[in-house]
Order: sequence, then C-alpha cells, then structure tokens
Amino acid sequence: MNIKYTNIESELPNLQSILKDSLQKEVLDIKIVDNNCDKYHSECQNCPLLDKAKYVVFSPYVQKEYRSYEHFVFLDHSGETLCYKSGRDFELFGMLKPCINLELSDENFPQNGH
Repeated sequence: MNIKYTNIESELPNLQSILKDSLQKEVLDIKIVDNNCDKYHSECQNCPLLDKAKYVVFSPYVQKEYRSYEHFVFLDHSGETLCYKSGRDFELFGMLKPCINLELSDENFPQNGH
C-alpha cells in the first residue's frame, strides 16, 4: 500500500481506520482548520463542536458544481471525529491551511535523476 504520511498514526492516534486508509491512498485529503479567520468564528456560532476542530477531511476530487453534495469530517487534535457538515450548509473556502505536522513519505517526492 502507498503511504502518503509517515507519521499519521502518531499525530492522529484516534483517527478512524477508514479515514486513515483513504488519506494514505489519497482518496481523501486533510487540512488544518484556520481558527483565526472570521468565517471560522461565524461557523462556530452555528455549530459549537467546530470550536474544538483542528482538522477537516474532504474529497479533493469533487467538482465545484457538485460541492453541495459533499460531506466534510471535522476532527479534533487527536483525530477523533467531532462532526460532519454538508457542502450544502457549509463552505471550506478561506478556512484551510496545509497540515505541516504530517510528514510526507519518500514515495511522494520524486528522486533526483528520476
């Protein structure tokens, strides 16, 4: 199996297996929720569980016209699922940062001369 992140189990020990496997196979993507943006604070008013969210898992392959059918999985700092939000009710644009704490495996970096 391809391994995208070498330290996903230590960084997110409570992550559900299905999410971990989907992230490792690049079926889903994970980003850090930017808790400093106004949009995030506004959404926390509507869903108090989001206040504890550190990560969001989503599909990077959903085309813009189908985003209302998409579902987002919000996770806490340990990978525990907090809540699910629908693209119909929620838009992630402007709320995400890269996961710099997750280390990419060597398989994800082209080697010199290849």
